[in-house]
Amino acid sequence: MWHCQYIIDTSAEASNLDLMLYYCGKETCIPNHTWMPNLKERFLIHYIFSGKGSFEINGYTYNLESGQGFLISPGDIATYKADDKDPWTYAWVEFNGRLSEKFLHQIGLSSKTPVFSCKKKDLLEASFQYIFDACKKSRNNNLLILSSLYHFLAMIHEASAPEQTEKNTEKLKDYYIHQAMIFIEKNYYRNLCISEMAKYLSLNRNYMSTLFKESVGITPQAYLINYRMDKAKELMKNSSLTIGEISSLVGYNDPLMFSRMFKKLFGIPPKNYRNSINVQKD
Repeated sequence: MWHCQYIIDTSAEASNLDLMLYYCGKETCIPNHTWMPNLKERFLIHYIFSGKGSFEINGYTYNLESGQGFLISPGDIATYKADDKDPWTYAWVEFNGRLSEKFLHQIGLSSKTPVFSCKKKDLLEASFQYIFDACKKSRNNNLLILSSLYHFLAMIHEASAPEQTEKNTEKLKDYYIHQAMIFIEKNYYRNLCISEMAKYLSLNRNYMSTLFKESVGITPQAYLINYRMDKAKELMKNSSLTIGEISSLVGYNDPLMFSRMFKKLFGIPPKNYRNSINVQKD
């Protein structure tokens, strides 16, 4: 695991500064390397140079890769983990200040929207190098260090600005659909609503539903129901769980509601479906 870190001299009074850098560094992680949940007192931004990993915050999970980054705000509970086959290399900055939240809001980052994707990776990678050089050569020159942090935040905004081309728009749409499917497939067992998925994607609910239907052919709600019912069929085939237990495992607290949805989709109640499976086995 390759690791470097710069710890900035913060002996001077920083509480009244608009922005203050505390730590920065870069790390190449080993497979499955995990940073366990803990509460941060300051803002922390990671940017992924290469590889993949997952980022979980406040109950939401994001699968991220090279060219993406994430924010952890004070009070957020977060954990992140390197991929088992293609572990990430990332860099980070930890900072605070009276106007930190305002600056982050200006570039589109907050506890509710903690993930960003860069279209111009070279800008952000060069910006990190600017920070590292400033910290390494001028640890007592707070003006130079602060200017590198301001530059970094500006480059997130610049590098994340979408290019207005049809090709990139279609790629972005495909990304949203892919992430929506992953979200459903990882959370189908919960009492999941489409508004929650739209919030996860930082999209308007109606826009997301229209986008999903145009791409997949059915609404996200229908996709969720189909996925749940397919999982229920698998459990009926491969387990001795009761219908009520299966209902709960696929996201339905009410077995009667589950039975109605199952019959509506397959034309047969789940109990009869299981009986038909048992007859075939005999």
